[in-house]
Amino acid sequence: MEIKFDKKYLEELYETGRTTDKKYRFQPQIANKYRKTIDILASVSVIEDLFPYNALRYEKLIGDKDGLESVRVNDQYRIEFKTTKVVSEMVVTICNIIELSNHYK
Repeated sequence: MEIKFDKKYLEELYETGRTTDKKYRFQPQIANKYRKTIDILASVSVIEDLFPYNALRYEKLIGDKDGLESVRVNDQYRIEFKTTKVVSEMVVTICNIIELSNHYK
């Protein structure tokens, strides 16, 4: 999948492992797992390829987050994203990363 980041801090966290925005500070182990999870998302071509990764616990969200999908970074954090398919000469799935959220807040 092609990965796009909705917010600057998400891209910074992926590229450098930290953010310049003090509002978004994560412990190093969360940042490392986030980067590994994004790498997995980038390595698959379609959403169905995520199903064998049981630890990611892929799900389509409902309620106020209807239309979004998520995978888990760990038990506490999840990555929320939206996928779209672009059909031209070949099918490209674009994964737009929306949020790294604390699932229980």
